[in-house]
Amino acid sequence: MRDARTLLIGLLTMNACGDNLKPASLEGRPPPGGGSAPRRTLRCAADNGGITLPAGFCASVFADRAGKARQITVTPMGRVFVAIAPTSATANDGHVLALFDADDDGVAEQRTTFGEVGGNGIAWRNGQLFVAANDRIVRYAMPDGTSSPQDVPPVVVAGGLPATGDHVAKTIAFHGSAMYVNIGSPSNACQVENRQLRSPGKDPCPELATRAGVWQFDANAEDQRQGDAIRIGTGMRNTVALAIEPSTGVLWGAINGRDQLHENWPQRYSAAQDLELPAEEVVAVTPGTDRGWPYCYYDRGAHQMKLAPEYGGDGVIQGRCSSIAPPPVALAAHAAPLGMVFATGTQFPVAYRSGAFIANHGSRFDQYARGELHGYDVEFVPFSNGQPTGAVWRFATGFDAGRRPLPTAAPHRPVGLAMMPDGSLLIGDDQGGRIWRVFYTGT
Repeated sequence: MRDARTLLIGLLTMNACGDNLKPASLEGRPPPGGGSAPRRTLRCAADNGGITLPAGFCASVFADRAGKARQITVTPMGRVFVAIAPTSATANDGHVLALFDADDDGVAEQRTTFGEVGGNGIAWRNGQLFVAANDRIVRYAMPDGTSSPQDVPPVVVAGGLPATGDHVAKTIAFHGSAMYVNIGSPSNACQVENRQLRSPGKDPCPELATRAGVWQFDANAEDQRQGDAIRIGTGMRNTVALAIEPSTGVLWGAINGRDQLHENWPQRYSAAQDLELPAEEVVAVTPGTDRGWPYCYYDRGAHQMKLAPEYGGDGVIQGRCSSIAPPPVALAAHAAPLGMVFATGTQFPVAYRSGAFIANHGSRFDQYARGELHGYDVEFVPFSNGQPTGAVWRFATGFDAGRRPLPTAAPHRPVGLAMMPDGSLLIGDDQGGRIWRVFYTGT
């Protein structure tokens, strides 16, 4: 990963926003993709709003103190909508935050809120705004150019979704009229007693019937239930990060793998192994996809799927998992990928125009970690001809600001990602409530 990043940085001009504490200007400068120059002056923060970016990039604080900002969506006209999660499991203060940067300088001057439905997932499609709470998905009439819905209640597109136990956040992605919904597992590894020492796994795992997978609903229908949908992927513990690859229309997801190998099975896994196992998987989600959870996990060091200890695994045995291919891309263990977006537009340089940005929320197990963290960053996975190249580049770091213990002391934890119409990138966090807009200012 470092070699690829070093090569890329060598190709970019060493011109970062924030030099001499002055705003970066794009006035009179042609964009990287050619064409006429944008008439704007960027308000990039001198310290990039507290994050570190590759040379040639800068960040403005697009909005701040937004609350528990989760997923983000942007309309073709640049209207930004953010799903704000409730402040606690029992609170009813979730809502939608609408933002607009009227002068396109990198800072949203217009800010409004609406609705009583908050949660994790949000997406704008054909004049409609979809918002995913834990138990339902609603649809607002929202013509592009507006910042609040028409004065009518939202329509329930899908209701009665499972929202008990672990992993209740729902994410949505669209391809045509297909609405894809992640429904995460209610447990860590489908044990008889969840997250308990040496508790065996249920075999077969009954959770797979309604959880740990991705379901396809009809975006145009109303009052659907899970039984009306088609399950296209299973054995995927919690695939919160979902996005459509634009050149092929294929759905991709980044899976949050299981935890507590050492904590629950200390006789089979060391604490050091637990920090590296299992890897988070980035995979295409197509009909028939089965990534093997809870029976299997991916060992990035061995390049193999391994049998989970709840089902007789010992860190070496593959067993029933030998027939499952390794994922095309693997991220660090416990990185906790929660957001994904594919690059669009021409604002970024060519190297960053084909691939997926992934927001890693960060491990809750490395409280006093030093050096390279598991998560607390945004990574970029290059694609070529609709497929990942196998490389992973760290793009944005510093969200933890070096503070410990994690995750409570970290000022920010990235979640939401979205591309602006010009190809600049929005990054949101649910800990500090900050939203950044990242620009390329190199030549």
